[in-house]
Amino acid sequence: MDKDLAAANVNRSYQLTAISIAIFTFMLGFLYPRYASGDVNVLLFQAVFVVMGVATFSFVFSAFCFYGLSMQDRFDDGRRASYSRYGNILWLAGTTMLLLAPSVVLATVGLVILAAFWFVLWLGFLLFMARNFPLVLSKGS
Repeated sequence: MDKDLAAANVNRSYQLTAISIAIFTFMLGFLYPRYASGDVNVLLFQAVFVVMGVATFSFVFSAFCFYGLSMQDRFDDGRRASYSRYGNILWLAGTTMLLLAPSVVLATVGLVILAAFWFVLWLGFLLFMARNFPLVLSKGS
């Protein structure tokens, strides 16, 4: 992978990490008062933050892998290919979890029909990615 592309992937992952943290904070401010008053399902409330935690840390770890990939003079091609593969997989995991969060939030606040609609869209994304993600990976990944 080109050094500039690897650096761009680092920046993209950092930006998605920051967005995930902002979404996490917003959801906490929005949902916690409803949780404290007993208006939301306790398990779904916690599931929302587990999903967001997985998304956030997947992006952080992918940024680390892409950073290692950008260091052409420090690592051999085998190590860099490994960083590329792990970075891509972690980025996809973070994106997948980030896209799952709206359905869990909607279910948490009791909007079950909307949650089901978002979940169906998420499943469509999973099917699309399962079919197409291997095709877009670089040969070194």
